[in-house]
Amino acid sequence: MAKKNRWSSSDIPNQSGRLAVVTGGNSGIGYETALALAAKNATVILACRDEKRGEIAAEKINTANGVSNAIFMRLDLASLRSVREFSDNFRRTYAHLDLLINNAGVMMPPYGETEDGFELQFGVNHLGHFALTGLLLDSVLRTAGSRIVTVSSSAHQWGAVNFDDLNCGNYSRVKAYGQSKIANLYFTYELQRRLERAGVSAIAVAAHPGWTATNLQQHAFFFRALNPVLGQSPAMGALPTLYAATAPDVRGGDYYGPDGFMQSRGYPIKVQSNALSHDRGVAERLWRASEELTQVSFALQ
Repeated sequence: MAKKNRWSSSDIPNQSGRLAVVTGGNSGIGYETALALAAKNATVILACRDEKRGEIAAEKINTANGVSNAIFMRLDLASLRSVREFSDNFRRTYAHLDLLINNAGVMMPPYGETEDGFELQFGVNHLGHFALTGLLLDSVLRTAGSRIVTVSSSAHQWGAVNFDDLNCGNYSRVKAYGQSKIANLYFTYELQRRLERAGVSAIAVAAHPGWTATNLQQHAFFFRALNPVLGQSPAMGALPTLYAATAPDVRGGDYYGPDGFMQSRGYPIKVQSNALSHDRGVAERLWRASEELTQVSFALQ
């Protein structure tokens, strides 16, 4: 690290000529991630559901940086149709992709379903990003030094994938959130293994923001109530993602989070996820289920 335990967005290498997609880039840590990358001269696609908010966020980033390299493109991760439309539009417009940052998510809402009938948290946080990554993989693979960064959470610690009830019919918003966040890690680790077997230079990495005060917590009263005391700023929460996306010492399969007490806040360091998240059998089974549910297959050996 450039500064031990004090790495910040100022340490991001120059990103001139690089192209990034940040899902959920209109708010919270996604916005701060997009802002920091654009400030270092990357072209950043804000892949967001809400057109008005996405356009406003892109304008704010461009104004703040005195550039015009933040661009809104509509993406609704709760709709596989929208994921395919976004991917088709992206591939028609751009020839490569250096950074795919799977950041967007929902946290502990009342029970809801995606357009395709999946439980909302599993559908958006995992399946939507799984499909997006698979559909953009050709663009990633043709780009030297590309990275796929997926944002998980400390909530993976209470997560487990229930293959008998992936849609959480007996709904617990807490269990469903945990399932979606450990799924992010299974996906990252299994994707990295497949990238390695294919002998490509792209890597898959994961990050988590610690306890960060954002609108992600709108349905989680406990977290909202304690935000003034325990929550760090979105700019700080974005640092593990930014480190995973840009630091030169990052390796495939790494996981980054804050260096403070219980990884709740602080500067980015390499951390470890729990033992369950490294179960290869579960990861492979989830991969097969995700391919079947999304009808997206990855162009890898």
